[in-house]
Amino acid sequence: MVIQFEARMRYPDMYRFPVSSTSLRSIGYDVKKKVLEVEFLSGRIYRYFGVPGALLIKLLTAKSIGWFFNRHVRERYEYAEV
Repeated sequence: MVIQFEARMRYPDMYRFPVSSTSLRSIGYDVKKKVLEVEFLSGRIYRYFGVPGALLIKLLTAKSIGWFFNRHVRERYEYAEV
């Protein structure tokens, strides 16, 4: 809970989406800064920088969100753990 509060302080325009996935709990996105925030079921949260909005739409509408994330986001964008 504290982590999410801190994330909102730094990224007040972060929109969060709960997702149905075997590995991810939620996805957040700051449209202005193009920052994708991914919360895993383990509770770990990572931010990926420079992610286009079009990729967010594809991620949220993918048949398998976890597969899409691993294939198109992980290790392709600069990231940091929150």
